[in-house]
Amino acid sequence: MSLEQIRARLPDYARDLKLNIGSLATEPALTQQQRAGTFVASAIASRNAALTAALVAEFGAQLSPEALTAAKAAAAIMGMNNVYYRFTHLVGGDYPNMPAKLRMNVMAKPGVEKVDFELWSLAVSAINGCGMCMESHEKIVLHGGLSKEQVQAAVRIAAVVHAVAATLDAEDAVAGSVQAAAA
Repeated sequence: MSLEQIRARLPDYARDLKLNIGSLATEPALTQQQRAGTFVASAIASRNAALTAALVAEFGAQLSPEALTAAKAAAAIMGMNNVYYRFTHLVGGDYPNMPAKLRMNVMAKPGVEKVDFELWSLAVSAINGCGMCMESHEKIVLHGGLSKEQVQAAVRIAAVVHAVAATLDAEDAVAGSVQAAAA
């Protein structure tokens, strides 16, 4: 499935999503690698199989094999870190001061420019709602030379990809319940 096929699957009530995902596909504030990696990492984090397949096919081709692996790794490691660090932040107490004892080697050697990996990690953290991780990654990418406009562009991609995934999931659920009722 292609990006255009995904857009065609979106219902009329999600017309804004169709427009936004189309315009963000050529977002000029980001480099091609930053934009493509943000789409891939955000799709994986959004957990919709059809959307992930379409966006990896569409944007994975714009990435080197190393960058594609790094975008996938950003989604994977943030899937773990966002749960853990959101817990330590929200519960507080002694937990924030305790060692995590979780392996995070990919963050030290992601296989691409550190700032791009951190940007993808920020986008995934926004999807997963980890404020502590968002603050940390935003600080790193700004210190690494990215602008607030570039950070905003990545988070806009994450927001739209996540909304498209939720819409597709809802439409599939409704179609499935209608089919079950008819059977």
